[in-house]
Amino acid sequence: MRRDERSKGMTRRDAVKSLGAATVAGASGTMLLPQAADAAAVSPHAGRLRQSVARWCFARTPIAELCAAVKPMGLVGVDLLGPEEWAVPAQFGLACTMGNSWGSIPVGFNRLDHHDKLVADGQAYIPKAAAAGVKKIVVFSGNRAGLSDGDGIANCITGLARLMPVAAQHGVVLCMEMLNSKVDHKDYHADHTAWAVEVAKGVNSPNFRLLYDIYHMQVMEGDVLATIKANLPWIAHFHTAGVPGRNEIDGAQELNYRGIAEYIAGTGFGGVFAHEFIPKRDGMTSLREAVITCTV
Repeated sequence: MRRDERSKGMTRRDAVKSLGAATVAGASGTMLLPQAADAAAVSPHAGRLRQSVARWCFARTPIAELCAAVKPMGLVGVDLLGPEEWAVPAQFGLACTMGNSWGSIPVGFNRLDHHDKLVADGQAYIPKAAAAGVKKIVVFSGNRAGLSDGDGIANCITGLARLMPVAAQHGVVLCMEMLNSKVDHKDYHADHTAWAVEVAKGVNSPNFRLLYDIYHMQVMEGDVLATIKANLPWIAHFHTAGVPGRNEIDGAQELNYRGIAEYIAGTGFGGVFAHEFIPKRDGMTSLREAVITCTV
């Protein structure tokens, strides 16, 4: 494992560009790293929460090395993999816990003129993901670009409803991610929980749910535990990161992740709780500490 996992300044989009080379370099490897052996002694399981890690935060690490390192920590899989990496986690007894979207963050379902391409691409993509064992795929609202909230919600419902038959047929859940438009994703439409919940209510299918990113929603609206409590039936997946900065979920940031994990676990939540922070220190050390914090 590379000691320098410092992706400071890296965005998800930047990280995805570097994944192809890492996949080629590491897809056939099965090396168990020293950090992984140490992690097994510290955190042999992940408690009541099914914890995972976002691929792009460790984009410089070949996927096989990442899987070998996180398996002994008690993680159940790796989030946000593209088709070229879907099959690798299974080699380590892990899952791809969230597939990358076939679309993009700025170009999403909130505009009618995007629908035909997004739907056609999704109808081809979803069966391939299901065949590879990927049961959840992230999707995005797209940017506002002057569109009203009401029109954006209505358009998302219309477009996503067209994909529910193929998602149901293949047992896949599409998860819209809420992102902050204040710091990281300027003009993104699904930047509040209430907005995304209205989309979920309108789609009205068990094959559409929400990805509640704790970092993003703390930046936008705060009141994390009350918001989760009020909307948990619509939430299928969580992401973590420290606020401010999107770095480690330690004592240097404002959220009490131990308390958040305790609350979510206490609800009987059966989805995945995935770490999506950008490490400022050694990545595996930071990830191991995050897993321990959230092992409740």
